[in-house]
Amino acid sequence: MTSRIRVLLAAAAAGALLITAACSSGDDGGDTTSGKVELTFWSWVPGIDKVVAQWNAANPDIQVSVSKQAQGDEAVTKILTANKAGNPPDLFQAEYQALPTLVSNDAAADISKYTADAKAKFAPGVWSTITLGTDAVYAVPQDSGPMMLYYRADVFDQLGLKVPATWDEFAQTAKQVRQKDPKRYLTTFSAADPGWFAGLAQQAGAQWFGVSGDTWSVKVNDAATTKLADFWGGLVAAGDVDNKPMYTPEWNKALNDGTLIAWPSAVWGPGVLSGNAPDTAGKWKIAELPQWTAGEHKTGSWGGSSTAVAAKSKHIAQAVKFATWLNTDPAAVAGLIKEGGIYPAATAAQTGGELAKPPAFFSNQPDFYTLAKQYAGTAAGVTWGPNVNVTYATYKDAFAKAITAKTPFPAAVTQMQQATVDDLKKNGFKVSG
Repeated sequence: MTSRIRVLLAAAAAGALLITAACSSGDDGGDTTSGKVELTFWSWVPGIDKVVAQWNAANPDIQVSVSKQAQGDEAVTKILTANKAGNPPDLFQAEYQALPTLVSNDAAADISKYTADAKAKFAPGVWSTITLGTDAVYAVPQDSGPMMLYYRADVFDQLGLKVPATWDEFAQTAKQVRQKDPKRYLTTFSAADPGWFAGLAQQAGAQWFGVSGDTWSVKVNDAATTKLADFWGGLVAAGDVDNKPMYTPEWNKALNDGTLIAWPSAVWGPGVLSGNAPDTAGKWKIAELPQWTAGEHKTGSWGGSSTAVAAKSKHIAQAVKFATWLNTDPAAVAGLIKEGGIYPAATAAQTGGELAKPPAFFSNQPDFYTLAKQYAGTAAGVTWGPNVNVTYATYKDAFAKAITAKTPFPAAVTQMQQATVDDLKKNGFKVSG
């Protein structure tokens, strides 16, 4: 978390903000403005201006201008700064894990009075990410990142491996790979990718954050997450999986030359593989993530964002109308897929249309998006906390040290828990327990 975000969080806490503050802040949506309304929208999605142009052509009385922004901490900091100065955009892109920070700083409006019809268009797990465990609604989901298992079908056939249906089978397969071809690993554990670990924790049943009124609960070291850490720690300690981080030149080479033959990842994986392992086109397939209990069908999410409306917007009703159109209208969502390369959160758009064919890199798997939609429907619901960046930063530090020192992974989860709680309390949030 950047220092600026910390300062703004502290300012919000000092004002005794409740998590539901956005519900009563700003305009209640009863805009009495007549005539043309002009809305500003901050987004980082490539080509989204082309999609917005469709809206503007059909809605002369509600015009939207797009301003391209950076993603991540920089976007959050800029929104919080603009909100504090009293001139935020009417709408802004918000990653799911960043939304609680924006809500706690009274930057995002509660738009629940306008979204009753939209709720049914999204899977429950996705919808839960924009409610923060309450009846309030703070954004309209845009894209999602359901997780699945990518595997080299050709190498699996060559080594006589079965696609693992459970995590116990996954561990057995990892050992078999090392025995059959010591130059290869089934996959790697990455201490540099907390979002990946968080998605796997969701699948295991973890719920890191909860909120009741103005009090947060933090359970990063719950039984599910501890079990997950112990599982991967055992694989790394035994040498059955690699322990190098993802998104490095070494990782790219290992994917490209077949040193790594599986990757638990998200639906956007084809773009990564096509760019980082171009020699393997047509050799990968996807399958459901291995399950903790045989016969279950659950997954987690890695990535995704929403369209939020500023609490200080003078045109909340019109902004919500646009945000709902952008993320549910068939033509608009088709544009987001084509121009922005997103995987839509709206369930009706997850197959057919722009997704009727598989990604070019997966031409060997015609049912790619049919399976992806199936997995997306099993994604666990999750509530994010207002300082997830602290949790994530601690993950990187604690797990990297655990790998270097060859110490048990559950201790790293304990460090994540403590750092998260300490930071919340430091910034004035109430924390139960």
